[in-house]
Amino acid sequence: MADGLLAGGGLGSEAMARDHERTGWAAEEEPAPLVKGLFEDEDSCSDCSNHDKPGTSLQSFVPEGKTHFPEMFQTSHLLFYERFRAYQDYILADCKASEVKEFTAEFLEKVLEPSGWRAVWHTNVFKVLVEITDVDFTALKAVVRLADPYLCESQVSTFTLECMKELLDLKEHQLPLQELWVVFDDSGVFDQTALAIEHIRFFYQNIWRSWDEEEEDEYDYFVRCVEPRLRLHYDILEDRVPSGLIVDYQNLLTQCEESYRKFLNLRSSLSNCNSDSEQENISMVEGLKLYSEIEQLKQKLKLIENPLLRYVFGYQKNSNIQAKGIRPSGQKVTHVVSSTMTTGLLQSLVRDKLCPEPCKEEIEIQFHSDPLSAINACYEGDTVIVCPGRYVVHGTFSVADSIELEGYGLPDDIVIEKRGKGDTFVDCTGVDIKISSIKFVQHDAVEGILIIHRGKTTLENCVLQCETTGVTVRTSAEFLMKNSDLYGAKGAGIEIYPGSKCTLSDNGIHHCKEGILIKDFLDEHYDIPKITMVNNVIHNNEGYGVVLVKPTIFSDLQENAQDETEENKTFKVQTSGEADVAERVDLEELIECATGKMELYVRADLSEQVEGNCEIVNELVAASTQKGQLKKKRLSELGITQADDNLMSQEMFVSIVGNQFKWNGKGSFGTFLF
Repeated sequence: MADGLLAGGGLGSEAMARDHERTGWAAEEEPAPLVKGLFEDEDSCSDCSNHDKPGTSLQSFVPEGKTHFPEMFQTSHLLFYERFRAYQDYILADCKASEVKEFTAEFLEKVLEPSGWRAVWHTNVFKVLVEITDVDFTALKAVVRLADPYLCESQVSTFTLECMKELLDLKEHQLPLQELWVVFDDSGVFDQTALAIEHIRFFYQNIWRSWDEEEEDEYDYFVRCVEPRLRLHYDILEDRVPSGLIVDYQNLLTQCEESYRKFLNLRSSLSNCNSDSEQENISMVEGLKLYSEIEQLKQKLKLIENPLLRYVFGYQKNSNIQAKGIRPSGQKVTHVVSSTMTTGLLQSLVRDKLCPEPCKEEIEIQFHSDPLSAINACYEGDTVIVCPGRYVVHGTFSVADSIELEGYGLPDDIVIEKRGKGDTFVDCTGVDIKISSIKFVQHDAVEGILIIHRGKTTLENCVLQCETTGVTVRTSAEFLMKNSDLYGAKGAGIEIYPGSKCTLSDNGIHHCKEGILIKDFLDEHYDIPKITMVNNVIHNNEGYGVVLVKPTIFSDLQENAQDETEENKTFKVQTSGEADVAERVDLEELIECATGKMELYVRADLSEQVEGNCEIVNELVAASTQKGQLKKKRLSELGITQADDNLMSQEMFVSIVGNQFKWNGKGSFGTFLF
């Protein structure tokens, strides 16, 4: 790879920002359309010039600074689909990573004017006007000379004309194309030159990674790397990715680049070492460690780059909310939220909530006009009563203490609506939080409507109108949801993480992408979640009613395990519509024997309901069995032979019974293999 092509190869903090912020040459015009000759000729790209069409279709902007540079082509506002089509159809097509430079050079030969145009050579230190005399397509470089008159703007005052001439001589007057910004020309002759260089610049700043050439080439590079990275870039620009995840991605990218640089240096030093030297043996070990570290970092990057995996695995946000504890005075306060207070409403509150019985002691009451200020004023043990009304909030409900948040009336009469972009609506970390009789409405969200990081949160008689994900139950958290309605999630209605406890009773979960998503818990560091699902109606979801995430390798291991042990034959469940209810009941009895603690009941008059519950139970039990076998194998490798064969030694699934699955797009239950 030619020198300079990898400059800015990672998606750093500047690349995460808007393209014009990356350069500092901002122009506020709307995104310019692509030149038809370059991107809309479906048959060939050989006739890509626009010479027969007088006038340019691109916009221009004037660079900021003290030096009066000529106007430049404005090309940094291209839309996602415009870049997508350019890379897919014209530049990269189905090339491999090792062929990227070759395909790019072929593309440039067809569309780039070889000479006769001017550009600004833009680096982090200076900007200087140059003239292009030739293009080395193979090296992706332009042959240049200083323009007349000489125009230069530098952050270093000592950077003179002589210094610039000397620098160009050292570079043999060849500059990377992505460092050139084409000077505006209204004739239309250089439109495609400007656009082509923009695509090359964007690719090497935001898409290309220095290790891509060493990746295996069995897959199409565009599908494997370009498309997911391009989508991530635009998802970030459009505020679709949590801010914390963006920071994580930037850090991972920096770590991977540093480790890869060390790996290359180490590999280079090994080639110069004596093959029998002790130093080489030490370096080999270090190299293997670095290689393993790089592979792990690359896998983490791919999880974030892939939109589906990013959603499935989620962002493990660490909540830093600190609990206040008990109020210094020791007094518990009741907070009343109402936009307006009438005498009738106050009398009703006193009768029903504040003093339902003769008060033995005085109760302190604080009044608030919005629920967010009431939550922020709470200490341990406080109660917030929200009166009927529609409340619009712009912040996050961060609940770190054990409090009660209840609506005074029906949920549809007490609506809390979140507007403005933000990561979370309700963030719970308290030991015991109770929320009841409130409707939550989410807009312009990046993360879910309710996240339980730790502690126990009870949601009763509530309505959740979601925007992205619904409820997320993190590892070690406990969630109890009763008599509530959840809908509208573009992801899963409820996400259940390993090691959590989730009880769902008499709820409706509908019109989401997936109803309930159970995260992968096969990793040795994860505990099995405890799941209770009783009498829920899960319907009209785009995908499955319930989805279990697990690695692809699990399926192979499960098949092998079934061949090795007779016990696992119990888990071969027949759930087709042809199987009668009696057969299902017999099979469920076998599962109960295998698990020891499984409480499963079937109502024979609801065949669809029985099938859904049965299918979920069997898949989860099979996954738990596999986890136990993997644990037993690890113990055996350590010389520990008394491994626990009891599937319920980790108290797995408490109860899955009476749930109804109707009109889900892909069925009641499915698995996502990764």
